[in-house]
Amino acid sequence: MYSLKGKIVFITGASSGIGRSCSRAFAAQDARLILAARRLDRLEELAAELKLKPGRDVLFLTLDVRSQAAVGQAMNMLSSPWDSIDILVNNAGLSRGLDKLHEGKIEDWEEMIDANVKGLLYVSRAVIPGMVKRGRGHIINIGSIAGHEVYPNGNVYCATKFAVRALSKGLRLDLSGTGLRVTSVDPGMVETEFSLVRFRGDKERAAKVYQGLTPLSPDDIADAIIYCATRPPHVNVSEIIVMPTDQASTTLVHRK
Repeated sequence: MYSLKGKIVFITGASSGIGRSCSRAFAAQDARLILAARRLDRLEELAAELKLKPGRDVLFLTLDVRSQAAVGQAMNMLSSPWDSIDILVNNAGLSRGLDKLHEGKIEDWEEMIDANVKGLLYVSRAVIPGMVKRGRGHIINIGSIAGHEVYPNGNVYCATKFAVRALSKGLRLDLSGTGLRVTSVDPGMVETEFSLVRFRGDKERAAKVYQGLTPLSPDDIADAIIYCATRPPHVNVSEIIVMPTDQASTTLVHRK
């Protein structure tokens, strides 16, 4: 098991869901954390929780990955040793709406493409050159089963996750010979704020997504991510799909 003690881990979308669970999981491995998200109050709360254990190093910054300028500014603010990032977890992303493509809202499409695809690109472009220069690093992209199978009315969201999968494969090709590792972690149904965000705060509609089954928890995905990150340096877990036992595909879910 590869030790993460002292490794600098940069996590986007760290303030909730999978990102928050990843923050706790990497902190438990004694990694040094850079937590990035849009909601400052949640970042402050999470950082305070993680720092309850003496000796933990946690840096947090407000960041909207959809803004290339903001990403550039955030990276320029990092001084040594924080600018020597060992592990990048590209987690920030969202879904909006569940409409047929010909009835979809343009603003929903743009928000998903900007966060899920362009945000991942902006952060990766800012972080990876330093990894290449140092000859070490691990990029972990949070994809989705929606990047493997399209489901009805999931059109643009699925397209963004197919893009994450393609970009992960492209990175592995481009980084061949550099010593860097690239992993795509692709979950099925995970009970987070995902559906609440998709349905713009409609709690009743969001709750129905997980009724009658046992979905994955954010901790389940963080556990898979830690597994990938702690393999020996010569081992690259290229892609891992994690599904609830009650889910067989994007469209086949067993509900009690």
